[in-house]
Amino acid sequence: MAFFGIDRIFEFFKTIKAAGGIRASLYKLYRMDSLRPGVLVGHDKYGNKYYENRHYFLGRNRWVEYAPYYGLEYDASQVVPAEWFGWLHHRTDIPPDKDHSRPKYKWTSDHTENLSGTPGQYMPYSTTKQKIHAWVPPPPPPRDN
Repeated sequence: MAFFGIDRIFEFFKTIKAAGGIRASLYKLYRMDSLRPGVLVGHDKYGNKYYENRHYFLGRNRWVEYAPYYGLEYDASQVVPAEWFGWLHHRTDIPPDKDHSRPKYKWTSDHTENLSGTPGQYMPYSTTKQKIHAWVPPPPPPRDN
């Protein structure tokens, strides 16, 4: 059956079934631009789900499906915590929710998104007088006709 490509058709139908049917598959294609079968490895406290498929190439075999409440306005800096970032980029093979060797300190801050390019970005404010000022060209001389 592999000679005629019928196994690809069966794999396609298995992928649609694993995604939750035709409607859920189309919605996932609309949001994520891909429909990949994989094993659910874990999820984080933000509602993101992390998948793995070892049949894909290294670097393409782990991915995240963002929580539905982000809609189409998601950014990896706002929704992927550091520990899951390490797992996604193969720095560790143990998912963070199963890794109990990592110390958890109470002084560790919670994950925050990168606000660069938004109205909430950090802008330094200085009360000291500037020593260097921008050059302003002199006005052109008046023209006589």
